[in-house]
Amino acid sequence: MGLTKKLLAATAIVLALGTAASAKTFVYCSEGSPEGFDPGLYTAGQTFDASAHPVYNRLAEFKKGTTETEPGLAETWDVSEDGLQYTFKLRPGVKFHSNANFTPTRDMNADDVVFSFDRQGNKDNPWNQYVAGASWEYYTSMSMPDFVKSIEKVDDLTVRFTLNQPYAPFIANIAMPFASIVSKEYADKLAETGQQAQLNQAPIGTGPFEFVAYQPDAVIRYKAFADYWGGKQPIDDLVFAITKDAAVRQQRLLAGECHLMAYPNPADVPALQQNADLTVSEQEGLNIGYLAWNTTQPPFDKPEVRRALNMAINKDAIIQAVYQGAGQKAVSPIPPTMWSYDASLKDDAYDPEAAKKALADAGVSNLSMKIWAMPVARPYNPNAARMAELMQADLAKVGVTAEIVSYEWGEYLKRAADPKHDGAVLLGWTGDNGDPDNFLATLLSCDGVGTSSNAAAFCNEEYEKVVQEAKRVSSQEERAKLYKQAQEIFKQQAPWATIAHSVVYVPMRKNVTGFVQSPLGDYTFDGVDITE
Repeated sequence: MGLTKKLLAATAIVLALGTAASAKTFVYCSEGSPEGFDPGLYTAGQTFDASAHPVYNRLAEFKKGTTETEPGLAETWDVSEDGLQYTFKLRPGVKFHSNANFTPTRDMNADDVVFSFDRQGNKDNPWNQYVAGASWEYYTSMSMPDFVKSIEKVDDLTVRFTLNQPYAPFIANIAMPFASIVSKEYADKLAETGQQAQLNQAPIGTGPFEFVAYQPDAVIRYKAFADYWGGKQPIDDLVFAITKDAAVRQQRLLAGECHLMAYPNPADVPALQQNADLTVSEQEGLNIGYLAWNTTQPPFDKPEVRRALNMAINKDAIIQAVYQGAGQKAVSPIPPTMWSYDASLKDDAYDPEAAKKALADAGVSNLSMKIWAMPVARPYNPNAARMAELMQADLAKVGVTAEIVSYEWGEYLKRAADPKHDGAVLLGWTGDNGDPDNFLATLLSCDGVGTSSNAAAFCNEEYEKVVQEAKRVSSQEERAKLYKQAQEIFKQQAPWATIAHSVVYVPMRKNVTGFVQSPLGDYTFDGVDITE
């Protein structure tokens, strides 16, 4: 009953917004609430969609629909011959947003860039822990503290990063949401008035849309930023109608209450494709859905036990029931569309009898465990509750008793970050930048232990050596060889049960123009319009 009331309330708000003025309003039916509005603090897609993409920009950006980088807040950059210095020339005249409590007195400059990064990597920065327990998960799990030696302001429009060692994915990394540029002037004012939390609740950026208001679990409202350096947007108001249930998102799309929706139920896609009022965009997802075993907790600390449990899971049945055929079995942690994918890898065979024997040989009997099921639909896992049920039944066949648990999404990620958590965690990943490092290092390196990115708490010396070396090599051919080694070690160690790579569908009303589906799974609305 509570959910129904919330959805009705959200619908009322959205309809009110749409009819209150003659302004052109675009309504997006999103799948979940953001954890906050400071992108550096988080890793969840719905948080980036609500913060990084409408409100902020980065030094480099990804070209729409690709994983190629292009200039953003930096017009140009130079890299020293030894690969240790990156010098960025900033775009002049870039304006920051304002709100009821803050009006900027200057344009974006080097101080903002230095502040945006230093607070993430410098524990002595007073903003490093302005949110209690902040781990700056991306900055940390991508080994940025190890590689970034210094960040300095050369002049108002020039910033220089000096690295300790070459870092091949550096430009791709700083085009990611965590590297969004925030206003130092705004932060300074908040610090003066003791309102630091507002940086995460009332964001100020340089992006195409200004934040207006947020009603938790219901609606987020933005307005087009008139002084945006890329030009005023075609739509005047952008509304995120937060609608956690995919069936309700679909109802609202069909009723014309929203113009575009996230993550339809796979079973409903054929009907949506046949609807004359809709367009359905689709592409192979740069993603992976998986079950992470906690490699620090017995008996899951033994690779032979993890491999045995992987043999108990019937992936074909999961692909059919959960993905409705819109997916393919995952063998590697990276998708087949990504360079360095090792097509020679052998998948975990589905063999319950062999799994039973392997568990017995490993001395495991009467095993009871928990499977954590995500509370939200994601492109890599459209129905985690159903997937968990299928896994529960599969494990029962080999004598393993599994209890299914779930938590609110922010709490789920927080608990998954604890290396001592008590479950096998259903999670997944959509690539952030098109580089294998973003999967193989971010999700499985020692730096990621203690973050939800590495829910397996996997830290293997042999694996670590290979993925860290791959960061330092400039040749893509040499990097690919190292990443293939990493995939082989991964299969032997089996920190995950790799489940599927999915096709991602984006249904929208026929009158929506300018929306470009992202291989990175982002929902961005700059350049989007509605025709009458």
